[in-house]
Amino acid sequence: MIRWKCLLFFVLLSGPVAMLQAQRDTIFEYPISQGCCPNGITNGPDGALWFTAGYLVGRITTSGALSYYPVSFTPQGAIALGPDEALWFTGSDGSVGSIGRITPNGNLAQYPTPTMNSFPQAITAGPDGAMWFTESGANNIGRITTAGVVQEYPIPTPNSYPIGIAAGPDGALWFTESVGNQIGRITTTGVITEFTLDDGLASPNWITTGPDGALWFTELSLPAGRIGRITTAGGVTSFVLSPEGATGHITAGPDGALWFTGGVFNSVGRITTSGVVTEYSLPTASSFPTGIAPGSDGALWLVENDAGNIARATACGIGLRLSLANSTLTINFDVGITAAATWRAWLITGSGGSRLFKKSVQPIVPPRAFTDTLTNFSSKGNVEVFSTLSSANGITCSDEQILDIGGSGAAGEQASMPQAPQ
Repeated sequence: MIRWKCLLFFVLLSGPVAMLQAQRDTIFEYPISQGCCPNGITNGPDGALWFTAGYLVGRITTSGALSYYPVSFTPQGAIALGPDEALWFTGSDGSVGSIGRITPNGNLAQYPTPTMNSFPQAITAGPDGAMWFTESGANNIGRITTAGVVQEYPIPTPNSYPIGIAAGPDGALWFTESVGNQIGRITTTGVITEFTLDDGLASPNWITTGPDGALWFTELSLPAGRIGRITTAGGVTSFVLSPEGATGHITAGPDGALWFTGGVFNSVGRITTSGVVTEYSLPTASSFPTGIAPGSDGALWLVENDAGNIARATACGIGLRLSLANSTLTINFDVGITAAATWRAWLITGSGGSRLFKKSVQPIVPPRAFTDTLTNFSSKGNVEVFSTLSSANGITCSDEQILDIGGSGAAGEQASMPQAPQ
């Protein structure tokens, strides 16, 4: 059975600006029928998505067909495509940490790590033709060749608890130190450099290379209120999220933005390289999304750990933001979509609704900023802008923002929505 979410309109004001979660017409969910607690996911060499779930590795095609491959140890939560076109994943067999390998036709191999209780977590392909992984329990960075030879590199900071790891654009591997509150860099010869975080960031979690050549990462501790960015020179910046922030995995999307999972906040988020954040709630309550990866179909695929679902979301975002100053309403967009679409926007005030524009757009990759201004603007109560990007198959994504500018309009009242798009 496939579950999907219909577009929902609502108003929740908590101050002058209501930063609403954007809503999406069709986030599809595919329940798994074997295993439990899916955690990591990646795109495979066969065009399907591969994921870890309990004592098995699963496979889902872009049309939703599922198959399962039992394994003899517990996958820990990360899976990645290797240079040998096999899937590599981390796991544990009691106190023995293990790296697993599975081919697209289901042949399995298991390689124990040299250090006991190593608790390997994230894994990624390195530029040297080997796989690199973190050992949270042993405080090491590990490397395994496609022939199964493992080498470990101790992290200088004791008990740093490394979690995420990603290949950087500089030919090195970059990793997070969640307890050490640092970002680490390791060369393919094993030389480690550490960068202390600032700018309000704490407990870095998962990490990925962004389309701008920097590394982007989430936070583990709650409240996780920021997404972090570090350049290959070590310059750190952060971007504030809504109170319901990111705690999960992060990946570069096919639309030129970064996408992340919200963990306990039951959301999937999008952040452009200019820092515009949009968050989407998932159809199933308390689903606890973790892993996320782009698929061969140009969509984002994620796993819902508690709900036992694999979900698919279109790589699309509008990045709507509103501000009012000196009687000028400024409407900012940061739009990205991988397919041609019709873009519409409406303005809704206490006196009614009107369409701002309707235009055809070609694919916008990477996301691009657009600004619309209304001068000599005057209104009482709530001012709302609602925008959609739609294809021939219906609405692809939408965004809604509300500004409470005072006056006779009651904060929190339901806005009148326009009629169906013309």
